[in-house]
Amino acid sequence: MAKGMVWASAEDLARNKPLVLSLYRQILRSLNSPQLPLSLAARFAKKAEVRTIFLFGSEERSVHNIADLIDAAQHSLSILKKGRLP
Repeated sequence: MAKGMVWASAEDLARNKPLVLSLYRQILRSLNSPQLPLSLAARFAKKAEVRTIFLFGSEERSVHNIADLIDAAQHSLSILKKGRLP
C-alpha cells in the first residue's frame, strides 16, 4: 500500500484483492472443520457473519481499514486452525 496516503488507489485495491479473497475462502473452509464445536445452524450463522464482514470490507477504500481487515482475518484464521472460535 502506498505510504502516507489515506485512501487506497486502484493499484492498492488490485494488489490486496487476491490476499483478501484467499483469506475469505480459507476462513469459510475452516468453519467446516469437525474440530469446531458447532451445530449446523451455528456453522451457517458464522459463515453468514464472515460473508457480511467481507462484503462491507470489499467496499472499504481506506488504506488503514483494509490493512485492519487483513490483520483481523489472518488472526481469526490462525485461531480457527487451532480448533477454537475467534
